[in-house]
Amino acid sequence: MDFILQPWPWYVVGPLIALTMFLLLYFGKEFGVSNTLRVACSAAGAQKFSDFFHWDWRSQKWNIIFVGGGVIGGFISYMFLEADHTVALASSSVENMRDMGLTNIGESYLPSQIFNPEEITVGTVAYLIVAGFLVGFGARYAGGCTSGHAISGLANLQLPSLIAVIGFFIGGMAMTYYILPHILPF
Repeated sequence: MDFILQPWPWYVVGPLIALTMFLLLYFGKEFGVSNTLRVACSAAGAQKFSDFFHWDWRSQKWNIIFVGGGVIGGFISYMFLEADHTVALASSSVENMRDMGLTNIGESYLPSQIFNPEEITVGTVAYLIVAGFLVGFGARYAGGCTSGHAISGLANLQLPSLIAVIGFFIGGMAMTYYILPHILPF
């Protein structure tokens, strides 16, 4: 059980991701999560309201199963496999988070001030709603999410995916260092 509860080393996870990509490529599938909403909406009949949803969703129904497995796996992991230890973080990261006003750093994977229902403020909810909208819009505008471009697109040697991944890193660093410290709601 300790093997499952601890973070897996790169030399185990890397080959597993490579094997998954090989199997997806072999069977003519692409990895990505952002397209699942389109598949679900098409299956529910959204093509009656928008041409965007008018396509053969049955060819992508495996994607709904994949995302459903991710949700179920996350639930099982949270409910039954959560380790009772703190998260090892670099001291510079802990210092930066303290400077932003976060407390209880490293006691869980998510900062309790943002994700703890007892400590959520109206500002936190607004921040999460705006962030979720921007991520969803960005994923559709970029033609895929970070996992789709960084894992599947780069494995297929697609230049647009390389450009998108570079943009993700630049945007993430700009957000982390220049924007986030000024908009945190606490």
